[in-house]
Amino acid sequence: MGRRGGFGRELRSPVTLVLVVVCVVTGVWAALVLTPEQDVEAFGQQISVGAQPPTATPSGPPRIVQIGNTSLDVPDVTIYGPLRPQLSIGPVQRNETAGRAVESLAEGSSPADALAAIVGGFERWYAWATLILVAVVLGVCGLVGSLRVLAALRSTARRSGAAARPAVIARRLSRTLTRSTVVALAVALGAWGVCGVLAVAGAQGLRDARSLTDLTGAHHVTPSPVGPEVSGVRGVVIGDSRVARLGGPPTPDATPEDLACARSSDSLARQVGAALGDEVLNLACSGARITAGLRAPQQVGGQLVPPQIGRLKQVEDPAFVVVAVGPNDLNWTDLIGYCYAAADCADNFTAGEFRYRLAAFDRDYADLLADLATLPSRPRVVVVTSYDVLRPDARCATVRGPLQYPGLTPEEIALLAGRNAELNGVLTAGARRYGFDVVAPPLRPLCTPAPDGLGADLQSLEDPHPFHPTGIGELRLAIPVVARIGLPSGAPPPG
Repeated sequence: MGRRGGFGRELRSPVTLVLVVVCVVTGVWAALVLTPEQDVEAFGQQISVGAQPPTATPSGPPRIVQIGNTSLDVPDVTIYGPLRPQLSIGPVQRNETAGRAVESLAEGSSPADALAAIVGGFERWYAWATLILVAVVLGVCGLVGSLRVLAALRSTARRSGAAARPAVIARRLSRTLTRSTVVALAVALGAWGVCGVLAVAGAQGLRDARSLTDLTGAHHVTPSPVGPEVSGVRGVVIGDSRVARLGGPPTPDATPEDLACARSSDSLARQVGAALGDEVLNLACSGARITAGLRAPQQVGGQLVPPQIGRLKQVEDPAFVVVAVGPNDLNWTDLIGYCYAAADCADNFTAGEFRYRLAAFDRDYADLLADLATLPSRPRVVVVTSYDVLRPDARCATVRGPLQYPGLTPEEIALLAGRNAELNGVLTAGARRYGFDVVAPPLRPLCTPAPDGLGADLQSLEDPHPFHPTGIGELRLAIPVVARIGLPSGAPPPG
């Protein structure tokens, strides 16, 4: 009875009430901010499970944060209290398993494992957060208890005119401090438990999610058709300077747009058209990116070129579309130039910048693939990957570069090849997810002898447009593209 009365008196003590409020606010805030996220694998992605930083609002939705990209609130889900889950993901990997992150799971498959992994990660996070809350509450109570002991010592000394013995004061206050600590810890844990219950109750709507798209919602706006209607062509080539064939001779009937985009008479479209014996429309443009060239207008050479996807939609029933994108989106020329100028370009800053650009490209590439997948004529889509410009054992003048620069080391060439492989991994995985064809350009890197005597496949540093295909290189690229598309009956293979 005495113990219960002691706790009752402690609950009515103004000092203890203030201590409880401080412990609850400080403990919950520390648990939310200081607890590290827990890594899990779900929906084919590496996901970190944690909680959002505390806000002053009484409720809010869970959140998905794509690293290097943006934050997305989960729609139609509201969680009351400060504990609101947050999933950190990125860059999205578009592999065979990870394709489920952007589309619904295949028929017959179950999202139970993915959701169980997320729940397990959140449980681990909550357990660590509870330990942090307990540590913070005990620390606050210890600090406040020390201050109360010092205050009691001073008060006793003033009343008695002599210093009181600390041991006597400590014994007098020990029960009071113990009771106040137990009360503060119990209330803080109770409040934290309520936060957990509210979070679990509010997140019940997530149980029906079958993919990350279900969690965040889907929103896709495709470019509108633009330009005159085009008929009488068998296929279309869209993309950048590699397939426009920058550095080649202009077409005899070149328009101002053709000249601005550097579309040549030996472009990939011309080579494929010659092999097929049919007309192939060249919409590729030098400097084109997905966000400025393919899905949005591009300013180049004093011309405002309409989106290539918009122009593609005006083509009447194309049988195939060849796509070449990627290096411009990653500012590949800047990356190569930096490696030429730096003694060692394998630094963390440029590595982080590359990851950021690759994540942004991955998102934009998904939009482009969705555009192509919804074309009314359902053409055959062929995605052309990127190519390595040098071998690690290369020793020619292109490796040394201009005299004022250190040039490329074998390690830097290998680094560039590795990053090119990462780009090709995104290109290939995305294309295969939609059932599109993939072609790897069979181009010989620079510093490689040409046994057939036809010349180099790529322009060197001494040429006007280094690392772009030559006319021979464009012809070599056309061979596997035509093989994927299919030759007319009885026609000889190109080349």
